[in-house]
Amino acid sequence: MKKINLSKCLIFVLALTTFLHFSTAQAGDKLQPKWWFGVAGGANFNFYSGEIKSLNTAIPTLSAPFKKGSGTGLFLAPLLEYRHDPVWGGILNLGFDGRGGSFDEVKTGGVEQSLSTTVNYLSVEPAVRITPFDFGLHFFAGPSLGFNAAKSFEFKTTGATAQKGDINNIRGTVFGGKIGVGYDIPLTSPDADLQIQLAPFASVNFGQGPRSVEKWSLTTLRAGVAVKFGTTAEIKKIVEREVQFSVRAPKIIPVERKVKETFPIRNYVFFDEFSTTIPSRYIQLTKEQADNFQEDLLIEPKPTDLIGRSARQLTVYYNVLNVFGDRMRLMPNTSITLIGSSENGASEGKKLAESIKNYLVDVFGINPNRIEVVGSEKPPIPSVQPGGKRELNLVNPEDRRVEITSNSIELLEPIQIISLQEEPLDSDVIINTSGAEQILSSWMVEVTNATGATQNFGPFTADQERISGKTILGGKTDGKYKVTLIGQTKGGQTVRKEESMRLVKADKPEDELGLRFSILFEFDQSKTVATYDRFLSTVVAPLIPEGGSVIIHGHTDVVGEESYNLKLSQSRARDAMQVIERELTKAGKRRVKFDTYGFGEDARRAPFENRFPEERFYNRTVIIDIVPE
Repeated sequence: MKKINLSKCLIFVLALTTFLHFSTAQAGDKLQPKWWFGVAGGANFNFYSGEIKSLNTAIPTLSAPFKKGSGTGLFLAPLLEYRHDPVWGGILNLGFDGRGGSFDEVKTGGVEQSLSTTVNYLSVEPAVRITPFDFGLHFFAGPSLGFNAAKSFEFKTTGATAQKGDINNIRGTVFGGKIGVGYDIPLTSPDADLQIQLAPFASVNFGQGPRSVEKWSLTTLRAGVAVKFGTTAEIKKIVEREVQFSVRAPKIIPVERKVKETFPIRNYVFFDEFSTTIPSRYIQLTKEQADNFQEDLLIEPKPTDLIGRSARQLTVYYNVLNVFGDRMRLMPNTSITLIGSSENGASEGKKLAESIKNYLVDVFGINPNRIEVVGSEKPPIPSVQPGGKRELNLVNPEDRRVEITSNSIELLEPIQIISLQEEPLDSDVIINTSGAEQILSSWMVEVTNATGATQNFGPFTADQERISGKTILGGKTDGKYKVTLIGQTKGGQTVRKEESMRLVKADKPEDELGLRFSILFEFDQSKTVATYDRFLSTVVAPLIPEGGSVIIHGHTDVVGEESYNLKLSQSRARDAMQVIERELTKAGKRRVKFDTYGFGEDARRAPFENRFPEERFYNRTVIIDIVPE
């Protein structure tokens, strides 16, 4: 009989299982039925080793011992499987276990002898199941208990009639162990109430010594397939319990809101590569224009200049040189230091700084002795970190700049401007799906009005999302809506939940100005809130009324990983809120409502674009809105 190599068979089965993974890989099967029932069947490839010298009383002694052998047998068992969580579980097989085989023929005195056995068991095989990956590949291991059900043999010698009987000294009960691997392949839609899986498997069963005398070791390589059945009823109960769906609609959606904004002037001027000339995007005046320039002209421009995403604030920033020129003109005892930085060296950095100095001296008539010029290869707080290699096309231009510094606090104070909020955050519909990040792979929202017209928003993955109330209303002034959550679990099941809401648009613009404050952060830093502690405590907190509403939202630029930026913006917003809360508690104001949110690098909510260094610097911000009653 041809011998079977056990290790090669196991390697083949493992390779086949790996192939099944890559050919049928699916979304992470995190949610699944806990209890599965089914049947497993397959073939036992049995391998004998030992030294069989006798069979029974009829054949008490063999002329030559049988030592090695192999054979196949049937394995068939009903099964019960429990999956406590996506990783750990247990399996129980109760069934028929065929361990028959034939020993290799032996020769003695010119006579050939052969021996075949039928050694079968009724087996009980509990096992621990572990699924370490997000697909159906799993491993199992555990003990096995066998109750002998057959122990017959057939012994042949050359020229003699075959002798049959039962082997004596066969153990009635045997103990062993097994270790194996399987792969669950779904045969039904994840949404089906009854789930069916096909699971090819392979295992090695070892340690069973069939006989109480002589040495007889029996090792089995088992290969087969299981069919399993489970119900999704429990999954749906889990999702219903764990995913909390709620909708918070604004009481009223403002038509528009003018905001008195304390806008920080970023005291950096960024230069284009290979140029020491002030870029044309910065507003540069003639001497005659400078004579008539006043910072107050930037505070409240014409109504047509109020509208436009970030345009209002950037107009103010691009006047940064004119603002400093006007302030130095009004404060003749102040002085500044210009720190120019360039990757091409300190000498070029100094040229950048000198171009700023020349503008202030020639256009605004500032005494050159009041302006110190310094050249450097790196700015004091660089964006390019040591060893950094990612997204250098974005961070390198940020270090090519001139920083305007001064010992005069008044010279660096922010500007108070009037701007227009086209879609204030307090007009958002807030969708809360607590637990979604753990249970759902994605979800969307379906908003249906009274006439049946539907708007879809998503897909989303976070526990909370915001949808513009103005967008939902469109051209209407009010409306009732059904809001439906449609989520996909990580096992592929669909979950639906419904809420209702009403939206109402204000009938006229607000009379009272909103208040907005911004604090800026350096590259990748969240703890800079500490440097704004005094500003938040003494300027912002006193302006918040008892029972008022405060919206704090954090933002980042697009440099770095999106998930990291989201957490960074959330951290910045929370830190700012904690400082404000502390001061409100000291003042006895306890009924202030906070809406604190981190948008990360979300382009839908970013204050600015991310094309230029100054836009990215302004996106590293926390914005505090004090909403008028």
